[in-house]
Amino acid sequence: MAKRQMKHILVIGAAGQIGSELTMALRQRFGNDNVVATGRKTKPSDIVFESGPFEYMDVTNKESLKKVIETYEIDTMYNMAAILSAVGEKNPQLCWNVNINGLIHLLDCAKEYDMTRVFIPSSIAVFGPQTPKENTPQETILKPTTMYGVSKVAGELLGDYYVKKFGLDVRGMRYPGIISSETLPGGGTTDYAVEIFYEAIQNKKYTCFVKETTRLPMMYMPDCIKATLDLMDADFNKLKHHCDYNVTAMSFSAGELAKEITKHIPEFTCTYKPDFRQDIADSWPQSIDDSCAREEWNWKHSFDLSKMTKDMIQALGKRHEQGKLYG
Repeated sequence: MAKRQMKHILVIGAAGQIGSELTMALRQRFGNDNVVATGRKTKPSDIVFESGPFEYMDVTNKESLKKVIETYEIDTMYNMAAILSAVGEKNPQLCWNVNINGLIHLLDCAKEYDMTRVFIPSSIAVFGPQTPKENTPQETILKPTTMYGVSKVAGELLGDYYVKKFGLDVRGMRYPGIISSETLPGGGTTDYAVEIFYEAIQNKKYTCFVKETTRLPMMYMPDCIKATLDLMDADFNKLKHHCDYNVTAMSFSAGELAKEITKHIPEFTCTYKPDFRQDIADSWPQSIDDSCAREEWNWKHSFDLSKMTKDMIQALGKRHEQGKLYG
C-alpha cells in the first residue's frame, strides 16, 4: 500500500508503553523528522528522545497542544496519553481530566486545524460485570466499574460524535492487555503479564497480584503496533465502526502464563497474592470476539502465548546479560 501524504504526525504520550514503540514504528515508516513525540513530564527512552523531535506538552492544556500543532504543522495525531486503570482508581479526578478533557482538547484541535486522521485508543476496560465474559461481542453492554473504563466509554462516544457531527476521521480500538519487552508498564491491571517476565529472569520468582485462574485477553506489542497502523491505513469508506473495534490475539490465565515461562526457566516459581486489581480484572472479559476488525480492515495477529513467551524471554535475557534489564 502506498504511503499516505502528510505533513507531520504527533504522538501524544510517547514516553508510555505503547506510545514509545509506536513512535519508532512511525518514524521508521514516515521519517524521523516527520513524527513529533510528546510527553507530559517523563522523559522518553533515549532512542525516542534522540531520533526525532520531542516536546514536553500537557494535553489537558489546550494552548500547549495548539502551539505544538502550529509549530510542526501537525496533520495526524495519535493520542496515547492516558491514566490507566489501577492508577485511575487511586486518582479518579486526574484520570477523567487526562482521559476526557485532554481528549476533547485534541478532537477540537483536530477539527479546527482540519486534520487528516486521529487515533484514540480505547480498552477492554469499557466492559463490566454485566458484559458477557466469553467471546465478548463488538456490540454489548458497556457498564464499567472503574473511572478508567468510564472515561474510555465516554471517549468512544466522543470520537464517534466527532465523526458524525463534524466529518472528522477518528479511529480507535479496544486494546486488550499489552505485553512488551521494551518499556515497563504504567499502572494497568494487566501489568502482571509484563512484570512476571522481568522477575522470572532476574529473581526466578514472582508474586502475582491476581489469582492463578484469572484469564484475560492479551496482545504482544508487535501485534499491537501492527493493529494500530492497519486500522489507520484502512479505507474509511469500508469502516462500519470507528472508535470501538474489539481486537485481540490470545487469552490466557496467570497460571498458564507462569507455566509457559517454566518451559524456558524451569526453576521459576510464581505465587499469587491478589490485591485491589483483582476486582478490576474480574469485571473484564476472558476472551474477545474481534471478527468486525478482521472483516472490516483485515486484522490478523501473529503471536500466540508460546511464540510471545519465547520472544520475550530472548529479548529480556539479552538485556539481563548486558546489565540493562530495567533500562
